[in-house]
Amino acid sequence: MFNPLKNLGELNDLRKQAMQLQNALKQIIINEEKGRAQVELSADMKIHSVKINGEEYSDLRDCLNDAIEKAQKKAAQKMQEMGGLGGLLGK
Repeated sequence: MFNPLKNLGELNDLRKQAMQLQNALKQIIINEEKGRAQVELSADMKIHSVKINGEEYSDLRDCLNDAIEKAQKKAAQKMQEMGGLGGLLGK
């Protein structure tokens, strides 16, 4: 017998796990320096600062964050068109 409430509970568990993962990724901070440039970002792909010669470039940070967000949305849309993860895995 099909129990739609059981599937709803599983969906809620998956959402909870996804949110826990997202929160954990926000806590991981990466600092990278190359020459005069320095970038700080979190593992959830959010850039926190961009500095060149110690000077903060907030407009560049915002532009990069917007570009990353658009790329992530396009990637999610493409995955959905291909049938999600099941489509990629041949299921």
